[in-house]
Parts: sequence; C-alpha cells; structure tokens
Amino acid sequence: MKKKNKVFLSVVIPAYNEVSNLRNKVLDEVYNYLKKQNYSWEVLVVNDGSTDDTSKMVLDFVKRHKNFYLYNEPHRGKAATVIAGMLKAKGEIILFTDMDQATPIDQLEKILPEFDNNVDIVIGSRSGREGAPLVRRAMAAGFSILRYLILRLPYKDTQCGFKAFKKNAARVIFKKMKVFRNNQQIKGSAVKAGFDLELLYIARKLSLQVREVPVKWHHKGTVRVNPFKDSIDGLFDLIKVRLNSIMGKYKI
Repeated sequence: MKKKNKVFLSVVIPAYNEVSNLRNKVLDEVYNYLKKQNYSWEVLVVNDGSTDDTSKMVLDFVKRHKNFYLYNEPHRGKAATVIAGMLKAKGEIILFTDMDQATPIDQLEKILPEFDNNVDIVIGSRSGREGAPLVRRAMAAGFSILRYLILRLPYKDTQCGFKAFKKNAARVIFKKMKVFRNNQQIKGSAVKAGFDLELLYIARKLSLQVREVPVKWHHKGTVRVNPFKDSIDGLFDLIKVRLNSIMGKYKI
C-alpha cells in the first residue's frame, strides 16, 4: 500500500482560535509521533479565519518543521474547513483529527492496518467518553437513537473527530456533500454534528466499506459545544440529510 515518491498519509487539522491548544504543544505531539514512522506524510493545518494569533503561531511552527503546511481559509466553520483540507490533501490515506488531540495521533496504529482489508473508511469510536460531563453523554445517547431512526446509520459513534479515508473515497464523498459545503462564510464558532452524519450517509449510499475501530479519547473541555443549541442543530441537520436523500441529491 505504501508507494515511493508519493505521500502515504495526510493529516488534516482544522483550526479556529487555537492559541490555547497551540501553547499546550499539540502540534509537537503530532510531529514527534509522525517523524518516527517509516512512511511519507504531510500535515495540513487549515485555519478557519481565526481572530486570534492562531495563524501566526502555526506559521512559525511550519517554518521550523518539515512536512507541515498552513492554509488560511475564510471563516466558514469546522465542516467547510475540514472539506477544504481533505480536498487539498495528497495522501493515499487522509485523516482528519481535532487540534486538541482529544484522540491522540498515536491511535493511527489502530486505524491504518484496517486499510489492508479492502476498507475505504475507518472511523474512531470513543469507548466510555472518558472525562465527558453527564450532559455530553446524554446528548450522545439521544443523538445515536435519532441518527439510526432517521438515517439508519449503524455505527456506535459517528461524531468522533478521528476519521481516515482512502484518497478516492475522500474525493467523491466531500465533493458530494450538500448540507455542508465549503463556500459559505459564517460568524462565530460552529461545531456541526450533522457534518459527520452527512459524510457517513453518503459513504453508505455509495456502498463504500466503513470500519469502526475503538480509540482512546479524553474530554478536553471545549467551550464551543452548546448542548441545547447543538442538539437542535443536529436534529435539523439529520432531517436535511434525509430530505436530500429523498430528493435524490446523493445519487451516484
């Protein structure tokens, strides 16, 4: 599966006002792990129009670390930022992961071997959601019921921000997304639960092979999650994806 003169792994990291995480040396964690691997790799940090010093700090980091790249995008929210990065990535395998490294980069050791088994997509699954407050766990339980009832998605955890794709699968999925596109600017932070649901629903419609793998995860206390608002938004996103499917917008 590894090819000479080609990038084997691309890691896409969306970034919005990440000064706190950057000061915690999260990119050093990524670099220190990847530099020890025997495959070629690149890391794309996609800045979602941050209003703090995120871009400046990442730029300083990429100047000092080989194979790290910064892409500055207008503020369009996490979903559009991830899409932009996934479509820029050159790797045969493309992973997107969160800047805070709630799922550590070393969990790739559980993800990558699955691609040798004719799998197109491997998604991380958080077992127990260590450290997550009760309200977050309740949200997850309720959302899992809704996503199965509305979209018939069979996965235990659709929302883990640690998902890897074969390049061809990534290209077709992220170009077909309708609810979440990378051409609409927004205001403020936006963490959309429906983004992961739409991409997995498209994968299912395309008959792509998806494998769910347990990964380590620890709650990082992000202030961007609003339990009530995000639950309502997630429900509306579920309905939008279902309506798009009924109208034939995800046809091959």
